[in-house]
Amino acid sequence: MPLCSGLSGRLKREMDTNDEGSRCSGWRRGSEENKGIMDERILVLVFGRLNWDPHVVCIAACVNRRLRAVANRVLWREVCTFRAPRMVEALTLGTPAGPGRFWGGWAALAKLLFYCCGGGSSRFFPIPTLLPGHFLRVSRFSKTAGRSFLVRRCWDDLLYVSDPCEHDLEGAAEGEDLGCYRGVFRAFIRSKTRARLLRGQAELEQIVRCPYCGARVWSMTAARLVPTSAARRLGSFRGKLEYFVCVNGHLHGNCWLAHLSTDEDDSGEASGNEVDGFAGFHVAGESEDNEDDDDTHITC
Repeated sequence: MPLCSGLSGRLKREMDTNDEGSRCSGWRRGSEENKGIMDERILVLVFGRLNWDPHVVCIAACVNRRLRAVANRVLWREVCTFRAPRMVEALTLGTPAGPGRFWGGWAALAKLLFYCCGGGSSRFFPIPTLLPGHFLRVSRFSKTAGRSFLVRRCWDDLLYVSDPCEHDLEGAAEGEDLGCYRGVFRAFIRSKTRARLLRGQAELEQIVRCPYCGARVWSMTAARLVPTSAARRLGSFRGKLEYFVCVNGHLHGNCWLAHLSTDEDDSGEASGNEVDGFAGFHVAGESEDNEDDDDTHITC
């Protein structure tokens, strides 16, 4: 995009001016490298004025390695906190990662909030064609839905799961759409789900990787940890679904959904439509005064 290229070029030129002759790839708060546009306080003010637009943060993170490091450590954290404050608060409460840290990284969490990873064939869930990922117009995450993906002995774990993003996939059986969903655990390293995977000596997948952090994953189908409540929650057609959990606690999966023809198919308002930008992203449900609502709606 010309606008993106122009913004990235201007940022890079200013960075080159402030960083002429420096080859330091590290980052030290308060050092001489932390001046001008690289001052974290300035960056926070700038992106705050831009309503923590994820699109702009993506562009900034592409300028150079140093700005990418700042984005990974500070900017993506602020994006997640601004867009989904109650969800982030719940996910970070009492976690062992430490203050200001998130297991798996803030960049991965931000991608999970705004991005449908699409789908591909797996051992237990073949699909006719590869479905590429895309950014979403609307996402809804729920910890009540997440509980449906946990076996009874793991109900103490906290898991947020999104509603499935529906796709009319070429080559699919008549009357079936492909559903893509994603989720994230709190403190997965201390979760009962991880303990059961390790105790059962579940093997990590050889081919599939987490689309959000790149880590290796367990197939919950292979580990026999897929409760029947997951299919009911998704509305899966004939109970056909598959999902994976990575070592950092990110969940992604696919299911077959009965095709429902609605007027929204033509209007483009249905959840899961791809959009070109992020400027309208906000968390709709979290600004309401409903403390009992465990849902997080992220829209653009």
